[in-house]
Amino acid sequence: MKAAVLTEATPSLEIRDIPDPAPGPGQVVLRVEAAGICGSDLHLAPLLKSFPGIVFGHEFSGRVVASGKSVDSRLESQLAVGFPLIGCHDCVACRSANPARCAGAELTGVQRPGAFAEFVAVDTQDLFVLPAGVDAQTGALVEPLAVAHHALEKTPREPGAPVLILGAGPVGLAVALYARLFGASEVLVSDPVPARRMLAEAVGARTIDPTAQDVGEVFAELTGSAPATVIECVGIPGLIQHAAEVAAPDAHITIVGACTVPDTFTPTTAMSKELNFQFVLYYRPRDFEMTIAHLAAGRLDPAALITDVIGLDELPARFEALMQPTTECKVLVTPNGI
Repeated sequence: MKAAVLTEATPSLEIRDIPDPAPGPGQVVLRVEAAGICGSDLHLAPLLKSFPGIVFGHEFSGRVVASGKSVDSRLESQLAVGFPLIGCHDCVACRSANPARCAGAELTGVQRPGAFAEFVAVDTQDLFVLPAGVDAQTGALVEPLAVAHHALEKTPREPGAPVLILGAGPVGLAVALYARLFGASEVLVSDPVPARRMLAEAVGARTIDPTAQDVGEVFAELTGSAPATVIECVGIPGLIQHAAEVAAPDAHITIVGACTVPDTFTPTTAMSKELNFQFVLYYRPRDFEMTIAHLAAGRLDPAALITDVIGLDELPARFEALMQPTTECKVLVTPNGI
């Protein structure tokens, strides 16, 4: 099969022919119909170049085309998504449906071959069949939407309270969608990039330009109070301090953006307001289940997040381009054709 393989050179990815995956016991092989390019893939590529051969791609959907032993025959030809955080299924964390805490957890697209390929293998224990009405491209958005679902479930907030989101990237927009679904009276998104603010408005949020406006003042003008719920979805130095500065006393600040370099903030800013910080990571199977249910019921419409759809041969050049500042949101790859 064709796959985009990590290289030690530039561009980071190269299209190569590699062996098709063979399903083991309790596994299926999906013919990949759509896979999303994630910011974590872009961040990991330079760090993992000393491990060439990795096939990225953990946001994906595909159709079952092969099954191993002990697999229910009713899965044949089903459109499904794979839960990419694979635990041992036996430890206390896994039995508690929290594979993120499994000491042996592996990530599809890093430790296991991912979906930037024509086919990908998935354990049936980590397979979620998509109901009628949820297409392949929408299915590829289940993973980033699940990140947002988990983040909001970990964020204490008053019913109907307005929410401030810092960042209008894929996760920020997913959080905006869920915040509205969960009953926020106002969803305000702060982002310096006009194109991203337009996307936030397309999913029903009001926007703030932090380069030209005082975020806290605009939020208060529009909602009548300082933000009691702030969700940081960028992951660059300075954003935790910024969140603390604009937040109301006793506010809850949830950190979703993955900052991979040292950051500093002034503790007394947070202490003076007695702020509450919550860092979140990944998701749980429940977040996939609930996201799929909301999509099937038409309660979530994430179509605005998709800004382009490309073929596998286009992926190396686009992947390299996305490492630089961009107005793109979610670019989907269709390894077997659009």
